Amino acid sequence: MSTPGPDRRLARGIQRVTASALGPYQSAVIRIGFSATYLLFLLREVPHRHEMYGPDAPWRWDMAQQLIAGNRAFTALMWSDSSLWFEIVYALALLSAALLMAGWHTRATSVLFMAGVLSLQNRSIFMGDGGDNVIHLMAIYLMLTRCGQVWSLDARRARRRERAAEAAEVVEAAGAAGAEKAERPSGRADVAGPLLWAVLGAVLLGATATDGLGGTLWLPALLWVLWTAQGVWWAVNRYAPRSEMRTLLDVIANLAHNVTLGVIMAEVCLIYATAGWYKIQGSRWQDGTALYYPLKLDYFTPWPALSDILASSGVMVMVLSYATVIVQVAFPFTLFNRRVKNVLLVAMICEHAGIALLLGLPFFSMAMIAADAVFLPTAFLVWLGGRVALGRDLVFRRRGGVPEPRGAVGEGEAAARSGDGGHTLVG
Repeated sequence: MSTPGPDRRLARGIQRVTASALGPYQSAVIRIGFSATYLLFLLREVPHRHEMYGPDAPWRWDMAQQLIAGNRAFTALMWSDSSLWFEIVYALALLSAALLMAGWHTRATSVLFMAGVLSLQNRSIFMGDGGDNVIHLMAIYLMLTRCGQVWSLDARRARRRERAAEAAEVVEAAGAAGAEKAERPSGRADVAGPLLWAVLGAVLLGATATDGLGGTLWLPALLWVLWTAQGVWWAVNRYAPRSEMRTLLDVIANLAHNVTLGVIMAEVCLIYATAGWYKIQGSRWQDGTALYYPLKLDYFTPWPALSDILASSGVMVMVLSYATVIVQVAFPFTLFNRRVKNVLLVAMICEHAGIALLLGLPFFSMAMIAADAVFLPTAFLVWLGGRVALGRDLVFRRRGGVPEPRGAVGEGEAAARSGDGGHTLVG
């Protein structure tokens, strides 16, 4: 059998990139992982929110205003110095993280999530660490992905719309009387979508007019493009759902998603490559004693007894130090070998779990594990989603509830067939 030529392979590649949003389960894991990480972080810091980002912060509001005037970064906390406005922004950041994790109107909530992350982090830039930097970048990338295709409320809503449309077609074929009944379930309008679009448009207009989006041009331009695209998407889906314009919008959305997913993968590889090569240049990493020193710092020892046991073994410290460098340097070069990549991926996830346990950096580790999840095999994620769905069904059955008749895999199939990836702001 003859092999396809380069032109045919190129055509197949273009077709694959434009016809579908790749990695639906990986993008869903990224969405859930980063939103859950930031949600838990904000919940933990609720008692200390005023000292970190609010009116009692050592980095005072006037100092932050001077810094923002120089770097022109975006933060909604610079719109007002009142305590009430700070509480509103903090509450919106909490709410957007929870809604994004659940996958409710993911395109709109991803924009709100980005605004919340940037507002808090740019208000007190000296409060962050490496994990905050990763969340900062991923919050921007998530706006361009179709991360609600599976494991989201959007996917469930798309599945219900599809069932209602199928039922309407069946009954319509049976007779005109039944057609009137079939129109009822599919004719329910989604009020939240248009309301979100209108409110966000008004806020965006006011922020642009008052120069509240910072001095950079990319953020206002990106937000206006997204807002306008959602309006066009709604109009085309409502008045011309089977037109060529609808197909074109789907292709553009798929391209944006796939390119952004590739950027996320490249970002993760860059993080590990730079971290590994910088470690190689350090004398403590070269002699294998680098891990010993943080294990002896009180700030990084939530379990002093456990840290002392590990630090007392010179061989273990040396092995873990060298293994860290080897895994980080080698990982970007193993992406084309699935088996080796999966082994190193497990090693890195275990490494971050150890950092969370031994060094007391749970949110940094959660952020990095969420970033690593972009490389997890689809088969494993489908299996994991099935186990979670099974556990959910068992819980509902014990409580007397009625579980969804289809599991996580069905959500992905329905969202893929619907074509919107669960991202439309409106029903």
